[in-house]
Amino acid sequence: MTQAIDPALQNKIDHTVAVLRKIADEYSPAAFANSFGAEDMVLTDLIARHGINIGVFSLDTGRLPGETYELMHTSRERYAQTPITVYFPKAESVEHYVNEHGINGFYHSIEARKQCCRVRKLEPLARALAGQNSWVTGLRREQSTTRTEMQEQEWDAANGLNKFNPLLDWSEKEVWAYIKAEQLPYNALHDRHYPSIGCAPCTRAITVGEDIRAGRWWWENPDSKECGLHGASSSLQRPAGK
Repeated sequence: MTQAIDPALQNKIDHTVAVLRKIADEYSPAAFANSFGAEDMVLTDLIARHGINIGVFSLDTGRLPGETYELMHTSRERYAQTPITVYFPKAESVEHYVNEHGINGFYHSIEARKQCCRVRKLEPLARALAGQNSWVTGLRREQSTTRTEMQEQEWDAANGLNKFNPLLDWSEKEVWAYIKAEQLPYNALHDRHYPSIGCAPCTRAITVGEDIRAGRWWWENPDSKECGLHGASSSLQRPAGK
């Protein structure tokens, strides 16, 4: 039995569903990038629950934690009516990176880390977004200093399509209230103080008082903590003729 949802949260849920419906109606074909974080489980559930015509995909970098793979399997079973397409990095690109930098070369410099992200995330993302008119993310402003200026709808210049962030103004508390109310599956690492989860070697638990993204690429300056999937290249206006 599901728990009661606070009216203020219900208003945000209704708004998010309305945004998702608008995306499906006016900006299709559309795809949702699911990395199996808490926010992404909320969006997956809303898309499936309301039968919204938005495709779902995920990027398997080859270095994800075991708990993420377990959730991926659980999600595919629970949301069988909403298939999740998985994209992998190109084997030859991974081989080249490892032979040049070493298996954990991303620790050596920011550029080496970003190159790893380009190989394992950006190139597969480009393939996932090919032919799409828009894509949906689970980004929230609260998550990082690099995300405070994001808008609910943007023009993603890097990928040449519309980008939507329907949970942008949700708080972490609201995300978890929805997960608990609807009894959604979530990554077991969240219960071990991992609020933000990426690749296993680039993610650690955080301590009390740390920023929720402190466990991602913890050896870097907070202002550089993006993989390139959600960089500053997005602008608010779609260029004329696009």
